[in-house]
Amino acid sequence: MRGHWACYATAVRMTFVEHLRNRLALVIIVVFIPVWAILIYALSLEVALPFHVRAAARVVALPANVLNQLAGALQILALITGFMMFVTTLSSASFDRRLVRSGFPQLCLIAAKLTALVVVALCVAAYATGLICLTHRPAQPLLLAAALFGGALIYGGIGIVLAAVLTSDLAGLVLVTVICSVDLALQSPLATPAAAGALVRYLPDYGPMQGAVAAVALDTVPWSAVAPAVCWAVGTALVGVSAFAGRTRVHRPVGGPATLSA
Repeated sequence: MRGHWACYATAVRMTFVEHLRNRLALVIIVVFIPVWAILIYALSLEVALPFHVRAAARVVALPANVLNQLAGALQILALITGFMMFVTTLSSASFDRRLVRSGFPQLCLIAAKLTALVVVALCVAAYATGLICLTHRPAQPLLLAAALFGGALIYGGIGIVLAAVLTSDLAGLVLVTVICSVDLALQSPLATPAAAGALVRYLPDYGPMQGAVAAVALDTVPWSAVAPAVCWAVGTALVGVSAFAGRTRVHRPVGGPATLSA
């Protein structure tokens, strides 16, 4: 048991060292999140927009600057977490394969990836929640933090999935950007009249967006939005882990070594 904990600790340390090498993502976290969160709130109009909180069976009127700030926070967290998990998983793929071939437990590497995903998502969600609270006080700050955490977790899992099928950092960044932009644009009443449609329930950030709006405008928890968010988070994590396990699996020959007969 001690040996497995030591392997897990080693794998976690290597994973976070890899994350810390991604200086671009760290700069975006420290600088771009506050700039984005504050500017999008300050520069947007205060015109009230109707938003259908389907999970609570309510339509709330929310100022456009608040709604844009919530959608922008989910988008930037999706980009950061998705890109960070994509880059670290892709860049360490060959090293991870060599580790497994050398006898390092594959389960420890998988657990380390999941630990990093949860920690990164938790940190950026807490940071973004604090920044949002500087501009206006949400009715339920903990629900807001949970919604942002869920959105970051979902796109972190998507980043791991994309690392299994793509080989370019640029391709990963573009694809994560396109997915989350379309996802959140379809839920914005400012961008499309389809935001109140039933199909938005199947989008990755449906649960987090519903939870974020409820955290600002309501005093109830939209429980029916929790299940889609959990399904997306668990689903993307499982697909990503399965793809990672497949890429680092050691293929052993069937049977014993061949021998020459005299």
